[in-house]
Amino acid sequence: MMTTAKDLRGMISYGYRSSSRLEPKMHSHPFYEVYYFHEGKVNYLIGDKIYTLAPGDLILMYGMTLHSAKVDLAHPYIRSIVHFEPSLVQPFLDLPGALNVLQPFQEFKNHRLCLRGEHKEEVERILLRMHELQQCQDATGDCRLQLAFIDLLYFIHDRCMQPMHRPRDYSSDKEKHVQGIISYIEQHYQEAITMELLEEKLHLTRSYLAKIFKEVTGVTIFEYIYQRRINQARVLFLLDSGLSVTEAGFQVGFKHLAHFSRLFKQQVGMTPETYRRRIREETTL
Repeated sequence: MMTTAKDLRGMISYGYRSSSRLEPKMHSHPFYEVYYFHEGKVNYLIGDKIYTLAPGDLILMYGMTLHSAKVDLAHPYIRSIVHFEPSLVQPFLDLPGALNVLQPFQEFKNHRLCLRGEHKEEVERILLRMHELQQCQDATGDCRLQLAFIDLLYFIHDRCMQPMHRPRDYSSDKEKHVQGIISYIEQHYQEAITMELLEEKLHLTRSYLAKIFKEVTGVTIFEYIYQRRINQARVLFLLDSGLSVTEAGFQVGFKHLAHFSRLFKQQVGMTPETYRRRIREETTL
């Protein structure tokens, strides 16, 4: 059954050429995201990777991946963002001869396309068309917006299938070092991590590590570690709502339940007990 216009509004959210100023804050969400960078000077942290963005960069994000933009406020920061539920796309996947346009999200998880020239122009035409249809504010416009979005996903699928990936580049040694910190944390976040340990493993002084991490990402090393752990706990609850709060906290690296519960509530807005209960209620509806 095709998604109705009324249903569509709850399954896709589109912001065209947004220029609002954002404080660097790690966050995640259960829906998929297409992020397009128009203009600015930004380091984008997604999962365990840092990207120095250039106009024309398009990023796919899959589900519950932590991400945050560190923006140079001396420059305008302009981006277009689509959040969508993958179930929105399912009716189009069932059509005869249809391609699985969710494949890039499912296989790459989080991925950057560096679009230049005619490919950059094409994706910007599609994004503008989606914006124009969004302004119609009627059922026909909503349905045509849905079709334009599917066209965007076909464009992304086509580009992801092409051998166009370029080597990872870093604009400075600082970003390379910060990538090393994040890669280490990703492999060991559930273990005890101290600045002394990072100093030993990465062969850089702890003061320098702390300074460059905050400068490049906008958050401190331990803010990032705790946010990574809390985000993983949310994933664990989604996968197994029967998992106890104590066991979830232990699995992601917290030694004390009170510390885990306090940080979880700060970041998620509710206690882990309440979060787990809501998931159990939703899955039994």
